[in-house]
Amino acid sequence: MVFPRNRKILAQLGENIRLAIKRRGFTQTLISQRTGLSRLTIRRIERGDAGVSLGHYVAVLSVLGLADDIAKVANDDELGRKLQDIKLAGTRDER
Repeated sequence: MVFPRNRKILAQLGENIRLAIKRRGFTQTLISQRTGLSRLTIRRIERGDAGVSLGHYVAVLSVLGLADDIAKVANDDELGRKLQDIKLAGTRDER
């Protein structure tokens, strides 16, 4: 189940991919040929379809030269670092 907020995020991702394709002057057919994905799947990606695998999104991003952007997701996990710091501070106090 994909919650409405997450659907919006996926829709934005799809729109960003669609715009990147247009900026490069690529067609869905070209993306399809280069990724081995069907044109229907490319259209679904451009809509941010939650049923499309992450691997397919990465394949399209690779053709666009944007695959490295995926590695940036959760790279700067501010909340996780704060929680870890709190936990570490608590273990120091117990000593």
